[in-house]
Amino acid sequence: MLVVLRVALGGLMLVAGGAKLARRDWAAEAAGLGVPRRLASVVPLIEVGLGAWLVVTDRPRLAAIGVAGLLVAFTALLAAHLVRGQRPICACFGGRRSRPIGWHSIARNLALFATAAVVAVAG
Repeated sequence: MLVVLRVALGGLMLVAGGAKLARRDWAAEAAGLGVPRRLASVVPLIEVGLGAWLVVTDRPRLAAIGVAGLLVAFTALLAAHLVRGQRPICACFGGRRSRPIGWHSIARNLALFATAAVVAVAG
């Protein structure tokens, strides 16, 4: 079961990061969320790196901790907007589904965080 969770989470990170890398305007959308452009330009690389690490390693603990950390930062950013009543567009998966953020975004991230936590603890 741990292998399934690890590969699913890693695959999701690979898809999210890869889709962002494929879009030239992703950094601009991230800037709309308040992410500095320099940071926005490395986020996809970090996602792809962590995703690949999760998929290929037999020791996923550190990669899962990295994913959990990213998810905490992403969730805090989204929650800050929602609390202020703002619903900017989020290309969280690189534009495959660009739509305004909502509490569903927080719920999704919490589920992914829980998966990363399970992998980190059990890995």
